[in-house]
Amino acid sequence: MSMADLTSPISPHQDKDVEALPQCNRVHPQETKEVSEATQSSSTSNTQDDDLTYSNAPKLSLPRLFWYFFYNFGLFAWGGPVAQIALIKEQIVIKEKWITIARFQRVFAVYQILPGPEAAELCMFFGCLSAGRLGGIVAGLGFILPGFILMLVASYLYTLAGLENKYFNASFRALQPIVAAMMFKATHKIADHSVVKHGTRTVDPFLVIAAICTAINSTLRLNIFISLGLYGVIYMFIARRLWIPAGILFILQYVGYALYAVYRGVPSPVSLALGIAKTPSLINLFVLGLVAGTLSFGGAYTAIPFVQVEAVLKGGWLPQRVFIDCIAIGNVLPAPLVIFATFVGFQGGNTDGGLGKAFAGAVVITLGMFFPCFLFTIAGHSLLEKLVHNKFLSSFFDGLCGAVIGVIAVITFQILKSSIQGTERDFFVKPVEVAIAKAAQSGIAAVLFTVALAVLYKFTNKWVTIVLIAAGAVAGQFLFLDELSGH
Repeated sequence: MSMADLTSPISPHQDKDVEALPQCNRVHPQETKEVSEATQSSSTSNTQDDDLTYSNAPKLSLPRLFWYFFYNFGLFAWGGPVAQIALIKEQIVIKEKWITIARFQRVFAVYQILPGPEAAELCMFFGCLSAGRLGGIVAGLGFILPGFILMLVASYLYTLAGLENKYFNASFRALQPIVAAMMFKATHKIADHSVVKHGTRTVDPFLVIAAICTAINSTLRLNIFISLGLYGVIYMFIARRLWIPAGILFILQYVGYALYAVYRGVPSPVSLALGIAKTPSLINLFVLGLVAGTLSFGGAYTAIPFVQVEAVLKGGWLPQRVFIDCIAIGNVLPAPLVIFATFVGFQGGNTDGGLGKAFAGAVVITLGMFFPCFLFTIAGHSLLEKLVHNKFLSSFFDGLCGAVIGVIAVITFQILKSSIQGTERDFFVKPVEVAIAKAAQSGIAAVLFTVALAVLYKFTNKWVTIVLIAAGAVAGQFLFLDELSGH
């Protein structure tokens, strides 16, 4: 084309064609609206995909990564698994924004169906994001090590003096309601984002119903795995507006439970026994930890009854009173609750062959308990990432995550009840006057729970938990020592 062509005036015919162009390209308002809605839907879908793939994890060296998880989470893992998960979420997701809340919820839901403590698995997941699989191992060790060392020390002290010391019992009685307050607040924080829709950030009533029904199922002693899987599937149907299949499944769960209860009786934890630890030898302790760790879906709460049946009822080498004590210590220490296995291994090894074997027993049962957790989380990291991003399974994990809140809530209220009322042992103490005095401590424990809960909601600094633990231990000497002196 010549310069003359570019500068020549437009002919009338050309001008007519130009005027016709807007007429040809003019779009009907309805078509514009449809295009806009399609674009908005595509944008929303892309946003959700971005939320599930976003990663801003810093690349840390292995020593720095170990110290990060050791200092920020291992030393501050007070209050049990619920509080630990809330702490990890608050620090890494909300404050430092390594990943989005949507991705965290999806990852958390995936780990609900894997064996092992979720808090440790989350630390390994973030370690993998920062420094690969080796980083995941280092992060997991950093989180677990403080609690393991403290439980090992507690096991040794227990062997030397026992926990019947009145000074220890006074402090421990004050700490129980404080730990219950920590779990209560942590349950609230986790539920904040577990029952909301990722797209609209509004509360999803179906996820709330899933949490409530799962809590009811837990009180009926319906198997936790059945409830979690069932509500994951039900929510998949609800998300696709398949109301009839969802309703049928919802009704069938209670019909099936009623039939089982009529013909077989109410489910009992004793049915979990396999008889794999009739004696507390090192190999038996390792196998006990390995099987318990493999069965610990949802954390320690499913491992506790299994270990109890094997060691207390079937094996008979661990007294019930000692087992209750080890669970109580596990609830107080900054560690995953499955660390109670360290105590069980220590006492079993001590019974089988003395103090040297006690330390070996504590180590081997702990290795067995955490091996499945490391194996599935580290070796299967890539597969887990694919599960997290799978659109078909996304609604299943959302439903599962909502249902888990019901399980956590029931456990929290059970711990709250026992921390205020005490244990059944308290009512059989002799003389009778001492038993009455111990029962009367419920009012003081309730006040401690209320004060601790108010402090936790007022102050958010991570040192608050340690201050509360220290203050509770001291306060117990003034509040409960006199009542326990006669024991």
